[in-house]
Amino acid sequence: MSKTAAVIKGDGVGPELVDAMIKVTEAANTNVEFIMCEAGAGWWEEHGGNTLVPDETWDILDSSDACFKGPTTTPGGVGTPRSVAVSIRTKYNLYANVRPIKTFPNTKPPLGDVDFVCVREGTEGLYIGEEVKLTDDVYIAIRKITRTSSNNISRYAFEEAKRRNYDTVVPIHKSNILKLTCGTFLEEVDKVGVDYPDIDIWEYHIDNIAQQLIKNPQIFNNKILLSTNLFMDVISEECSALVGSIGLIYSANIGDNYAMFEPAHGSAPKYTGQDKVNPVATVLAGAWMLDYLGENEKADAIFKATERVIAEGKYLTYDLGGSAKLSEMTDAIAKYTSEILA
Repeated sequence: MSKTAAVIKGDGVGPELVDAMIKVTEAANTNVEFIMCEAGAGWWEEHGGNTLVPDETWDILDSSDACFKGPTTTPGGVGTPRSVAVSIRTKYNLYANVRPIKTFPNTKPPLGDVDFVCVREGTEGLYIGEEVKLTDDVYIAIRKITRTSSNNISRYAFEEAKRRNYDTVVPIHKSNILKLTCGTFLEEVDKVGVDYPDIDIWEYHIDNIAQQLIKNPQIFNNKILLSTNLFMDVISEECSALVGSIGLIYSANIGDNYAMFEPAHGSAPKYTGQDKVNPVATVLAGAWMLDYLGENEKADAIFKATERVIAEGKYLTYDLGGSAKLSEMTDAIAKYTSEILA
């Protein structure tokens, strides 16, 4: 029986990017059935309510084998709903948000070639969105850290290091200040690390690693960077700059029984409908989803085709120094994907 994937086209440039992803997976002759559903600011502005995800979409997500989410816009301000990604991560306990950070051939990485993976806890921390007004002058945000989630994400990080034959996990924290929350997170990292004696643990304070990633990013090559929700949200964004464009950064949100795949970047509303933005992050997130659903050879072909298009340099979008349209770069990736699988 073929697998099914719920697909949220999203806001801004989301729909055209998701169309690009579907075009490339069709070129790979995928057997995954895509079921379109709605979510995001565009839907919410039309329908209102306290969520960006309609009930019908939750029904589709519940019955699918995985989810693909195009970039969505999250409204700001008091009383607006939580983001689509946070809602889905929380409901399905997708505790591992994973971003591979790897330099592509023929690009201009600002600080040299890098190759490592960012692993972010995806269900708690400050992202629970619990804020309290104590007085007219004092507002606090609650940072929730549990041993359970810290243990889950630590084990994922060590397993990912083992899968990739990496030698080190790098937990990022601020336990000298946040002694309870970061302290608990670190205790769980160390506890899990006992089961992986061949993998080293390098502890870094959040402020120090932010500096080291600029000063000498290559010291983290072939390592797993691991942290709590907000810290790794910020650090993985910094790491994205190391490959030259966040348009190249694909990501997955993985739990024990479900996964959601998405590009790491936002919805870029100013570029909506201009056939301009880089499709790579979305296309490769789609390839990763195919791999998760068992279509390993097809996923591998998409990755190889994408690398070939970037290496040749003929069809590159503006952020990579080229002048190709989104659709032109997509067509080139789709063409090579078909050829590799022929």
